[in-house]
Amino acid sequence: MKKKNLNIIKIKSKKEYSYKRKIIISDLTLLISVGIHNFEKIKKQEVKFNVSIDINPSLTPTEAKLSSIVNYETIIKIITKLTTNKHYELLEILAENIFDELFVNMNILNVKLKIEKTQIIKNTSSVGIEISKKRL
Repeated sequence: MKKKNLNIIKIKSKKEYSYKRKIIISDLTLLISVGIHNFEKIKKQEVKFNVSIDINPSLTPTEAKLSSIVNYETIIKIITKLTTNKHYELLEILAENIFDELFVNMNILNVKLKIEKTQIIKNTSSVGIEISKKRL
């Protein structure tokens, strides 16, 4: 009887799921010093922040290890710290400072940031900017 040459085929295990993880902060409202006008430099104004952050989908959350997630409380503390006791002439500069701080965390891949002044222009509920920045 002849021996048959058998090829062994390795089967790669298939992942059952694909993840997209996101942190969302809605309507964080702070009194901050921002604006180019003299009256804006004297009195703090209400500014609303909305943040959407795409994070590393391979992070596996564990209750015993808080560093296994991107913590939304940390994001809020970063924004609050940057806006306390400092005047920003432009919302765009504030946004870039927020991006710089957030992207220190290598698990943050993409940030969409909306910053709105809620009381500065009559007949509007808000005016502001929205900027997205992605890690390359």
